[in-house]
Amino acid sequence: MFAYLVKRVFQAIAVMFVISLISFAIQDNLGDPLRELVGQSVSEETRQQLRDELGLNDSFLVQYGRFAWNALHGDLGTSYFFKEPALTVILKKLPATLELVFGASFIIIGLSIPLGVYTAIRPRSVLTKVIMGLSIVGISVPVFLTAILMIFLFAVEMRWLPSYGRGEIVHLFGYWSTNYLSWDGFKHILMPSLALASIMLPLFIRLIRSEMMETLESEYVKYAYAKGIARKRIWFVHALKNTLLPVITVGGVQIGTMVAYTILTETVFQWPGMGFMFLEAVNRVDTPLIVAYLIVVGFIFVVTNTIVDLIYGLVNPTINLARMS
Repeated sequence: MFAYLVKRVFQAIAVMFVISLISFAIQDNLGDPLRELVGQSVSEETRQQLRDELGLNDSFLVQYGRFAWNALHGDLGTSYFFKEPALTVILKKLPATLELVFGASFIIIGLSIPLGVYTAIRPRSVLTKVIMGLSIVGISVPVFLTAILMIFLFAVEMRWLPSYGRGEIVHLFGYWSTNYLSWDGFKHILMPSLALASIMLPLFIRLIRSEMMETLESEYVKYAYAKGIARKRIWFVHALKNTLLPVITVGGVQIGTMVAYTILTETVFQWPGMGFMFLEAVNRVDTPLIVAYLIVVGFIFVVTNTIVDLIYGLVNPTINLARMS
């Protein structure tokens, strides 16, 4: 386990180096940040002076070297718009995004496992056909259209749920505040979580179903039937455990992907998280904030993948983590 962790740390450092290099390299193609900072009325001489002060006239290697050195000390630059350290701005927006991802993950896990198992053990039932049909529709419909339809139904027509914002939130500590400790906050996060979950839920149902059906055809399950073990115990103890092994691998990566998918969901619901912040940063050509966002999201991916591999090893102790790459 220790050897595996050491290997993953070195891999994470290499991956983060590549992510930071690519993120920093694309900033020149995003536009001129001075246009957003000073407008059109400033003289060319003043513009050049500002570019020198900001280090924008230095070579790429000099700029990246300065950025990498500062990043190692926790400084990812200063946002042009917010006039604050970019990492501070992201940390203020991070709780809203993580709470949204947590809510969507809870919905996905809570629905996909029972529905996936049911469709596997009752493949010819009417309910199974309905579930699989809806899953095809769910995969085909983009998340922004799902979000708009939900707003029309539940906010405009039925007036059950609010259509935008976080509502009343409860401050916990530091930058962290939660929607789950107030009824108004819970109502505000319900629709965005459902919309975000709609991206992955059909995929998880179909994945669990296919893995479960394959597991039920294995020899050890047939042997368990022959021994007279109760069907429910075979389904939910023996078969489901092995079914979840590939699901954990795919699911961990997909849940990490939802952090990036929140851009569309947060935009439709005006959710004040990292995704909405990133889109505004692109419109404002706030390059330090854009680069910092990409690095933070990349770091979340790296950490998520490492945790998933560790959980995979705990679920299946026969795996030698030290040999995994």
